[in-house]
Amino acid sequence: MTSGALPANPFVAAGMIEDPRLFVGRKDELHAIASRMKGDQPTSINIVGEKHIGKSSLLHYFVLTWQQRVLNNSSNYVVIYLPLRGVDCQTETGFYEAVAEGLLSQVQGWQQRSLQNCWKSKPLNRQAFSDAVKQWKQQGKLPVLCLDDFESLLKYPDKFDNGFYDNLRSLMDSNALMLVVASRKQLDVYANEHRFVSSFFNIGHTISLKELTTDEAIELSRLPSGSTIGAALSVDEQNHAQQWGSRHPYKLQLAGYYLWEARQQGKAIKWAKQEFDQQLANPNEPNGKWWQLWLRWLVWDLPVRLGRIAKFIGGAVDDVSNWIIGMVILLLLVLVLVGVLHWNEVWDFVRDKLGIK
Repeated sequence: MTSGALPANPFVAAGMIEDPRLFVGRKDELHAIASRMKGDQPTSINIVGEKHIGKSSLLHYFVLTWQQRVLNNSSNYVVIYLPLRGVDCQTETGFYEAVAEGLLSQVQGWQQRSLQNCWKSKPLNRQAFSDAVKQWKQQGKLPVLCLDDFESLLKYPDKFDNGFYDNLRSLMDSNALMLVVASRKQLDVYANEHRFVSSFFNIGHTISLKELTTDEAIELSRLPSGSTIGAALSVDEQNHAQQWGSRHPYKLQLAGYYLWEARQQGKAIKWAKQEFDQQLANPNEPNGKWWQLWLRWLVWDLPVRLGRIAKFIGGAVDDVSNWIIGMVILLLLVLVLVGVLHWNEVWDFVRDKLGIK
């Protein structure tokens, strides 16, 4: 468990929860991972859930706290968290090296040198990785890899082919390696979509990550203490957070974040609700930028595509260009008249695109 002062705003509106003191719930899922790790035959797991449901936070929290759940023989395991979206995992060798670096960073004590020697082969290719994992098994160590954002590997099918997955499956079947893989869909669905035939995708056990329980949702709204005493939000604000976010972890975090910010800035709860709704509607865009993206599509992307069509319909390029410009001008005038856009915004956008100062 980490120590130090808690952040001013205890609600994490985006990204992974890194402070274990701010992690709430998922006791059944955490127990299930630990129990399958402790078995005589460790069972790999696929954590499945939609975006923002808390997969990354769950894996990260497990890595920080697994020793509390495996009291006996904890020295037999080395558990790491590895986000596959990182640049280091875009090639097979890069993946192996990232795993080796993560594992060795957790190795301590009298076995350190002998465990490190297993990974000295260069380059660390598929065979060298397999040999190193098997040598760890002979020394009584089980690597447990918590792999986040599995979809990232699917972007590079030429780098991560059936042979790559078959090798991982072979190590899993020989009880030399355990994986906890987080993904939005079940792995066998991805196998069908991407035409993989490796048995890796029929992973041992699947855990579907759903919304929090009612008690967990209440506890989350009472961060950082988990009770009404020491909670960052007032009881009224907690009720609002629970109403807006229901039992969805991300929505609860988002509601708590803006409710806390509203109080700190002396703004009304109505402001917090507007910010909450706007962020849910446009989670990836800064406030107030939606119209610029829409206008770019209307003024730039659409005319370019229409211009390409002219090549196929046999029209004169100049005539078609004039028609496109006239159509865009008419559309912009209509949008200004109906109040969707302000003329200053349109003029600033056009000046920017034309390079007029």
